[in-house]
Amino acid sequence: MVGHGGFGIRRPWRAVYKRGGRQAQRGTLMGVRFLEHFLILTDRPEETAEWWSEALGLRVGDHPDFGVPVYWLYLGDRDVLHIGKKDYSAHQKEYLKAEDQAEADGSLGSGRIDHVCFACDGLEELVARLEQKGVPFSERQANGQALYQLFLADPVNGIKIELNFAAEEARRAGRRPGRTAADAADEPVEAVK
Repeated sequence: MVGHGGFGIRRPWRAVYKRGGRQAQRGTLMGVRFLEHFLILTDRPEETAEWWSEALGLRVGDHPDFGVPVYWLYLGDRDVLHIGKKDYSAHQKEYLKAEDQAEADGSLGSGRIDHVCFACDGLEELVARLEQKGVPFSERQANGQALYQLFLADPVNGIKIELNFAAEEARRAGRRPGRTAADAADEPVEAVK
């Protein structure tokens, strides 16, 4: 079973993973190497592209012709965020539909993703950018890790974003987290709501 308390999820791949030896433990199981991109389908694609560009510095760039309007946003030379108009056409729904999915409208076969995370550097510059744009964020420190985090939300779609920095960079900048993982560790779920 996966996760805390089991959650009833079976892991048939686990035996294969354990037999896979050293290479499988390095993350090359089934050829998956890295997250390529994520797609936001929204009623407001132009505003979404503008916010991600202005607040986080992603660059709108070239994309193939899919027969539907899209934006591709880049970090350096990698497209990491695709943005499309939600419910644009039957062609779009069919193109995005998974093999065993009845509809590609997000109501069937798609779980809820809690947040998107980026590895970052340049904490002081990014904090200044967010403050200048009026983007609210919270600062957190993961216990026992050299990790300092900013959490914020895309105000167009409500998507939570995590930005991870080296804790040493935050220390040098004099940043202090408003919350640590230890603060929330013993809180009952009702207290967090």
